[in-house]
Amino acid sequence: MPMYIVSYNVNGIRAAVAKNFPAWLDAESPDVVCIQESKAQPEQIPVEAFEERGYNSYWHSAERRGYSGVGILCKKKPDHVEHGMGVERYDREGRLMRADFGNLSVISVYHPNGGGSEERHYFKMDWLRDFYNYIGKLAKDRTNLVIAGDFNICHKEIDIHDPEKHINVSGFLPEEREWMTAFLESGFADSFRHFNQQPEQYTWWSWRANSRARNLGWRIDYNMVTEPLVSSLQDAGIMPEVKHSDHCPAWVRL
Repeated sequence: MPMYIVSYNVNGIRAAVAKNFPAWLDAESPDVVCIQESKAQPEQIPVEAFEERGYNSYWHSAERRGYSGVGILCKKKPDHVEHGMGVERYDREGRLMRADFGNLSVISVYHPNGGGSEERHYFKMDWLRDFYNYIGKLAKDRTNLVIAGDFNICHKEIDIHDPEKHINVSGFLPEEREWMTAFLESGFADSFRHFNQQPEQYTWWSWRANSRARNLGWRIDYNMVTEPLVSSLQDAGIMPEVKHSDHCPAWVRL
């Protein structure tokens, strides 16, 4: 079954809706949209705006209001939806959910940002270790797996503007990049780089210094696929022209 999947950190679902995100959904018509940073409690999410466009919507919100949260919009109703990883310290932040469609599973994930404090850096590194183990176990049963989300990591120098400047900045630290390499080598492919090896391809830009207009960005949003799905890849890309957020959508077609 063909599947057009989009990963999108919307930096607040209510703000994105106010910026005509539903009209973009109409025009683009993806089969599945994996949303990160919904920043809303379930009762605050305008689900009617999605339902009237033919989308089922599922949400995993953080306990803390206005913070984190992930969601999945999908045209086809999933066979099963899983909220969280089953680890309270992560699940209370609303960072992961999974939808199963037959033998295909799609995960929407929002990796922590390790900046701001030493405590959050260690929280992120703990998360990365536990996420790696969780996915490794899951992929044994769900071999056709798409992990769509904001990883908050630039993998290689090609994925960030001015890499030398950012070598000691969270999101481009050596230990984070080493984790990404190990994750990919464990049986995943970065669908975007499967098709596109060009530089200056970014999915996030700071609000500061007119960064987006100058394309001073980071590629931190990914659609990772398990190795059995690589032969099913049709295309993958990003949409820097879409501006509901400080991120742009990243997409893959199977």
